[in-house]
Amino acid sequence: MKIILPGGTGQVGTILDRALSAAGHEVVVVTRRPRRPRDVAWDGATLGPWAEALDGADVVVNLAGRSVSCRYTPENLRTMMDSRVDSTRVVGEAIASARRPPKVWLQMSTATIYAHRFDAANDEATGVIGGTEGGVPDYWAYSVEIARNWERAQEEAATPGTRKVALRAAMVMSPDRGGVFDMLSRLARLGLGGPVAGGRQYVSWIHDEDFVRAVEFLIAREDVEGAVNLAAPGPLPQRAFMRVLRRAWGVPVGLPASRWMAEVGAFVLRSDTELLLKSRRVVSGRLEDAGFAFAWSGWEGAAGDLVRRARVRGKVSRSSPRP
Repeated sequence: MKIILPGGTGQVGTILDRALSAAGHEVVVVTRRPRRPRDVAWDGATLGPWAEALDGADVVVNLAGRSVSCRYTPENLRTMMDSRVDSTRVVGEAIASARRPPKVWLQMSTATIYAHRFDAANDEATGVIGGTEGGVPDYWAYSVEIARNWERAQEEAATPGTRKVALRAAMVMSPDRGGVFDMLSRLARLGLGGPVAGGRQYVSWIHDEDFVRAVEFLIAREDVEGAVNLAAPGPLPQRAFMRVLRRAWGVPVGLPASRWMAEVGAFVLRSDTELLLKSRRVVSGRLEDAGFAFAWSGWEGAAGDLVRRARVRGKVSRSSPRP
C-alpha cells in the first residue's frame, strides 16, 4: 500500500514510518522539514504540490500538530489549536481534490478529550467528554476544545469516497529517545518516579507495537469509522503505574511530589502539569468489540518489554562508532 503520513516526523510518526516501511509499504512523509527523498514539503495549512502525493494513495494517517510537551501559555495553546485544525482542514481539501482519493483517512486525536475522572473508565459509548469538570484549572477545558475542534475538522471535510477514523490515542509508550516513556524512565531511574499529588490520577497508555497493530487493523476494517479509542485495557493510578515502571528498571524508591513540586518541575522541563495531573481513565471499547486483541494489555509486561528494548538501544548507541 501507499501510505501518506502528514506530520510524520514526531515520535508517533517515526514509530509508524519505521513499522510500516519494514512491512513493505510505500510510506511518504509530509513535513515542514524534508530531509529524505521520500519526504514531501508542506506548510501544514495551505494546498500545494504536496497534495499530489495523496492522489492515488491508499491511506492517509494525519499526525500533524504542535507537540503538547510545552508550557501551556495562551500563545502555545493557540498554536496547538491552529496547527491541528489547519492541517486537518487542508488534508481534507487535498483528499477532496484528488482524482483517486485514498480509501481511508486516519486522523490523530487524543484521549485528553475525555473528562478528568476517577470513578469509571471512558469508552466511546459511555465516556464523558471533558471541559465542564469542577475542581480543575480552567485552561484544561481549552485542551478539550482543541480535541473537539480537531475531530470536527475531519468530520466536516467533504470526502464522501474516503472512510474517516479519529484516533483518540492514549500516551504511546516506546523506547525511542524524547518520548513520554523515555521521560518517565529518566524520572524513575533518578529516584523521582513516586506519586505526584497523591497519585490517584489514572494513566492511560498503549504499547507502541499495539499502536501500530491497531492502525493496521483499522486500515483493514472497512466497517469501522468515527472516533476510536486507542488505549490498553489496563489504565492504572499514577502511583501504581510508576511503581511498576520503577520495578522494571530495578529502582526500589520513588520520591513523592506534591502539586507545587510538580509545578516547579514542569516549569523547569518547559512542560505543563496537566500532563501529570489530569486523570485520563480511558479504554478501547470499539476496537476490542471489532475483534482487536491487545498483545500488551497489562502495564507490567509492557513496561518490562520497553525497558529491555531501551537497554538494548542504549548499548547499541554507546557502541556505535562516531561519524
